[in-house]
Amino acid sequence: QVQLVESGGGLVQAGGSLRLSCTASGRTSTSYSTYSMGWFRQAPGKDREFVASIKWSGDITYYTDSVKGRFTISRENGENTVYLQMSNLKPEDTAVYYCAADASYFGRSRNAYDYWGQGTQVTVSS
Repeated sequence: QVQLVESGGGLVQAGGSLRLSCTASGRTSTSYSTYSMGWFRQAPGKDREFVASIKWSGDITYYTDSVKGRFTISRENGENTVYLQMSNLKPEDTAVYYCAADASYFGRSRNAYDYWGQGTQVTVSS
């Protein structure tokens, strides 16, 4: 079973920055370095949506259009951690941000990821 714990959320003014972290733990049959990771977010009253993902190898990333050029996903396999650096934040980025992991899937579909964290709140004030 894989546990994911997010951290780094908070309240920030528009134009500010935050860095989210997600650390994996638990016993697995394969190394965490073989898991692809994703970030999703859910605003009040809305569906959970894809934000960014990174392949297990770290060499391929995907972003939703609204965050391209502002957010950067990265990973540190030695630390079992994936990061989401968020810059030039906008009020519409306000949401609970979730980390997800999967040993065999890499992409944008929230239904394809097996493991999820509990989420961290990001609030951007105008």
